[in-house]
Amino acid sequence: MIDAANPTQISSSCVQLLSLLSAEQLASASVLILFNKIDLPCYMSLVEMKSLFRIQDIISCANQPITVVETSARDGTGLPDVLQWLRSTLKDPS
Repeated sequence: MIDAANPTQISSSCVQLLSLLSAEQLASASVLILFNKIDLPCYMSLVEMKSLFRIQDIISCANQPITVVETSARDGTGLPDVLQWLRSTLKDPS
């Protein structure tokens, strides 16, 4: 989860994500990136966040499937998308 209202967090969040994506134990894990706090007036748009985060480069280099969702924990924006991702990702394979 990345704070979309705090652009100074981007570089450290990116480093943490790259570290997780390179971990052998997570090589087959699906990844959900949440850009949260989109309800705040100072938040960066999804286009701005993706650009600063270089998300397209990360997705093209990663072995894992990566999904990006804008959310607001305060007003519930994006919650249906998160729940759908959880349902489809955690479905019982049997």
